Amino acid sequence: MCIPRPELCPAGQPGTERPRVPRTVTSGEEGCVAREMLLILFFVLQSQDSFQGWITEPTSRSAGAEQMQEKGSVAKEQSMLEIRQDCVYTSAGRPEEADGIKSLVMDQDASRHCELYLPMSGNSSAVEPSEDSEEDMYRDAEEIEREKMLLCETSFSEHKLSVAPEMDIMEYCRKEWRGNTPVAKMMRKGYEAVSQKFASIRRVRGDNYCALRATLFQALSQATQLPSWLQNEDFTMLSENLLSKYDWIKQWQLKQKLGRKMGEISDEIKEYLILLRKKWQSISEIKGPIEKQEACDKVFKNEEEEYSLYEALKFLMLNTAIELYNDDKNGRRVPVFSWLLFARDTSSNPCQLMRNHLNHIGHSGGLEQVEMFLLAYALQYTIQVYRLYKYSTDEFITIYPNDPEKDWPVVTLITEDDRHYNIPVRMCEETKL
Repeated sequence: MCIPRPELCPAGQPGTERPRVPRTVTSGEEGCVAREMLLILFFVLQSQDSFQGWITEPTSRSAGAEQMQEKGSVAKEQSMLEIRQDCVYTSAGRPEEADGIKSLVMDQDASRHCELYLPMSGNSSAVEPSEDSEEDMYRDAEEIEREKMLLCETSFSEHKLSVAPEMDIMEYCRKEWRGNTPVAKMMRKGYEAVSQKFASIRRVRGDNYCALRATLFQALSQATQLPSWLQNEDFTMLSENLLSKYDWIKQWQLKQKLGRKMGEISDEIKEYLILLRKKWQSISEIKGPIEKQEACDKVFKNEEEEYSLYEALKFLMLNTAIELYNDDKNGRRVPVFSWLLFARDTSSNPCQLMRNHLNHIGHSGGLEQVEMFLLAYALQYTIQVYRLYKYSTDEFITIYPNDPEKDWPVVTLITEDDRHYNIPVRMCEETKL
């Protein structure tokens, strides 16, 4: 133990000293100095792992030294907590000044932790790392990666816009197709042709719902009245009626959830159908074009409502497919696309169509060409599509269906590859005339 220095008596009693503690020496003077220096380093450097191998505990310790080490341990925990907070602030773009000991610790110890608190992408929140946690020793790499992707998607979902604000269509073209390849040149010519009819474009989120999203957005944004099929009194009872006839519909997949009971599926689909009627009714009653557009935009910023509407559209497609299939079996006239729809090995009947196609729309796949016809028949809308990769051919402008009813409203979409669909808007004045 080190020799304590003499301490002066309280003021007013000069010349006297407190009794000295008897000197007990367990190591040399150099050892005492060295131990004091090590304790200082231990506090400043917050007990780095690299020191653990060569710091040796003395055989005998004073009560003061033990108390000092306990304080150092508490200070270590507080300092590390502050450091973690500083790292988070720094990653969020709000740097804080560190001073004294905290700065030294940041430089030598916590610097290797800071990157763990950086967000995985621009708008995502800071999250704890998985590499250094003991729990990850028992999880494989795929599980950890899935968790990271889920966190990214969750943090981004609130900021994504389903339908982006409009921009000049040729400006969009120049941004997307800058090269001189044959494909780029053809796309530019296609956009140039579209710009003769429409001035702007609105980009649609591509998540396998884009065909449903673009079609429904266009239909709602120009709706002036409720379609006749939505006014039908039996419309909201559609799920109950179909489930009472076709037991296999209980395998319908809703929002990536399987194993629903028949009653649960019926009730949930009924809610979606009611929501579709309600939104269509409220938007169609708005007279002002600006107010109508704002109301439509609001629907496509609410993910819960938006995806519920898509489930309603998919169920309407199933109902239409069942009607067409039964009409054909009973010898009634059906459109040509209906033969093609049920000529596929994967959809020879409505049950297979549901299992192998409709259940996957929005989850693992989008709409195929023949299903675009089915969507048009389900909504009783004519869907006109500019297919840019078909520029200079007869298929550049494709109509779904080929022989629509004359009183069906028309919505216009634009695609570069028949997989993703965007929305052309602001019809040019000369086109209107």
